[in-house]
Amino acid sequence: MATENEGGRKGGKREHYDKNTRGIIFSIRRLMQARELYKKELNKKYQISASQLNCLISLYENGPLPPSQIAKHMLVESSTVTGVVDRLERKGFVIRTRSSSDRRVITVQLTPEGEAMAKSAPPPIQQKILDGLSALSDEETASIAHALRTLTSMLDVQDLNVEKA
Repeated sequence: MATENEGGRKGGKREHYDKNTRGIIFSIRRLMQARELYKKELNKKYQISASQLNCLISLYENGPLPPSQIAKHMLVESSTVTGVVDRLERKGFVIRTRSSSDRRVITVQLTPEGEAMAKSAPPPIQQKILDGLSALSDEETASIAHALRTLTSMLDVQDLNVEKA
């Protein structure tokens, strides 16, 4: 009985993959490599994570915000923002302030160092994708969205919280 081996081989024989299938796999690998290279560059040059940079840029573009609004701009869960802001605060890039009228309301704002970082760091890889998608037609973006949903479904990862900083 033939068994499935690593790499999609059955019974020791390599399956034939068509040009499109190979192209999909290589494209996914390139996307993963691009993200890793970007993360390494940020860490090496700026000692900051991609999530931290996204947070700084959200604050730079929108001014002081409560964590829930930062999460919306970053396209992540509010719980993720708490850890990101904690790390940025320790680095001196942001400060938390409480509203004088309602002490429960916390606002996060950039320090001068945080503003300088937001100005000097390269744009987030996410922004490059958003810019590229905005140039496409609605039909093209719908097609990409459908294809990506199909891929994530194959991997059974559609419910993962993808942005942990």
